[in-house]
Amino acid sequence: MTDSTVSAGSDIAQLFDRDGYVVLDGLLSAADVELYRDIYDRFLTGEIAAGDKRSDLGAGARSSGATENITQIMWPSDLYPELTSLPLHDRALAIARELIGADAVLDFDMLIAKAPHTATPTPWHQDAGYWVDLPDERAASIWVSLDDATVDNGCMWYVEGSHRGPVRPHRSAGAGGAIECDCSEDEPGATPVPLPPGSAVAHGGRTLHYSRGNTTGTQRRAYILNFRPAAMIARERELGMDHGRTENVREVRNAQAG
Repeated sequence: MTDSTVSAGSDIAQLFDRDGYVVLDGLLSAADVELYRDIYDRFLTGEIAAGDKRSDLGAGARSSGATENITQIMWPSDLYPELTSLPLHDRALAIARELIGADAVLDFDMLIAKAPHTATPTPWHQDAGYWVDLPDERAASIWVSLDDATVDNGCMWYVEGSHRGPVRPHRSAGAGGAIECDCSEDEPGATPVPLPPGSAVAHGGRTLHYSRGNTTGTQRRAYILNFRPAAMIARERELGMDHGRTENVREVRNAQAG
């Protein structure tokens, strides 16, 4: 396996282009992490109301009771605008512009949490499987860990080089709105990417990825910010695609029966 972790002097755009993902060490300080955890937990408890922006991405799996299998909250920065004045949005935007170009802007953000012992995997997929076709496919999703993300609590896995291949046929993974495609941990190039709190990993729209369910007694909280060229976001909005900002609807651009 190749090493896609950023070190001093690394060219993150070169690593991103080579492997389809790149690890970003120390994006947030320990103090930053505590601040984001506090806001995140206020979303999870319902103190910050999310309405129809909150769903169980793993609703098609066996429920663990009252706990959501995979909590997803879309557009947290709309629901709690103070988030945009904190460090992450500006830092992530600067990285996205290094990775995909100076015309990158925020397309959407979301929270995805796996509570202890929920044991529900996020299926293998490519983000582009959710999206409408656009003439410029440049995109970067920056997945920020607010906990120790481990193999057993749901760290990300990527298939190195898969961003250079096609968008595979995707299908619904169940009632929660997740999609899936044919892939496994045995796929050549499949690599787990554990992260400490405050570190992140950026991946492209065609990069195959997944995470195991959380079988541990610890939280796995992630904040994800997605970026693409401003002109393509305008085109998305013209086509009615706003990632649940105005309505909680998912699309599968490459759907197949099953």
